[in-house]
This record gives sequence, C-alpha cells and structure tokens, in this order.
Amino acid sequence: MTAPEPAAPAGRHHLGGGRSIAFGVLSVSDTHTEEDDASGHLARELLQAAGHTVPQYHLVANSVADVRDALDPWLDGRELEAIVTVGGTGASSRDLTVNALETMGGRVLPGFGEVYRSLSFQEVGPLAILSRASLFVLKLKPVFALPGSERAVRTAIERLIAPAVQHLVEELER
Repeated sequence: MTAPEPAAPAGRHHLGGGRSIAFGVLSVSDTHTEEDDASGHLARELLQAAGHTVPQYHLVANSVADVRDALDPWLDGRELEAIVTVGGTGASSRDLTVNALETMGGRVLPGFGEVYRSLSFQEVGPLAILSRASLFVLKLKPVFALPGSERAVRTAIERLIAPAVQHLVEELER
C-alpha cells in the first residue's frame, strides 16, 4: 500500500521551488571512511540532483563529542542553510547522533520522524520503530538526522527533505 500524494499547497505555503539550499552532510560511523561512505555520498548526490548544493561533507566517529564538534562550526557559520546527518539514529548503544543533537539545545519538529517512520514501515515493516530519525532546529537551521542505510537516505531525501526544505528554511528565516 502506498501513501497518498500530499495535497496541493495553498497560499504562501509551498513545496519545492527554485531556491537552492546549501547543505552540510555529516556522516556518523565507526565502520566507514569518507572513501567508502556509500550513504553519505548518496545523500550528497540526491541533494545535488534536487538542485541544492553541498559545500560541506565530513565523516566522524559515532560519539556525542565528535558530532557536536563537527556541527558547531557549521551551525555558527553562514555558508550552510541546512544539515543532514547520516547514521547513528538506531537503537544500539553506539547510535549517538540523536543524543548529541539533543544536548545542543534547539527544538525538535516531531512530524519529520513520524512521517519518516510511516514511510519506512511501508518498506521494512515493524523494524521501522527502531529508527530515531529526527528533525532538529539548531541556531535557526534545520538538522535532519537520518539512519545510515542507503534506502533510508533515499526515502528521507526524496520523499521528505527535498520537497519541503525550501519552505522550512524560509520559515526559519522569518
């Protein structure tokens, strides 16, 4: 069973559009390197295919300190308008991306994780409940925390992030 297509937006609310958003992609892994990070590379490719830029990419170990240290300059700078993290969102004690983001202040927009898990349920069934995919707003920038599988990255970027990020960034700029 497939999810219904979203209704056409009304008024100033819109999906997609012509504005390119500058993304940072941060992969979080204890097992991959920047060279063999298939999911991180896929995230970059999909964002660029959707018309966005990815001027920053980095891979860090799955630790709260490493995630925070990598994100802090990206959040403080003006180069990036949005960030995607890949990996570290599962149920394992080693999955620490969401833990790191929770310590950085800001707020959670729960709809992203809820809809992502619903889409994921259609693809992987009950294992979707193990995902802590999330959307945080930190220093007025959206930070999407995605699971580390290529399937998860594709679903989140193509079905949720690419269609909605321009509107989200514009709302945060208001």
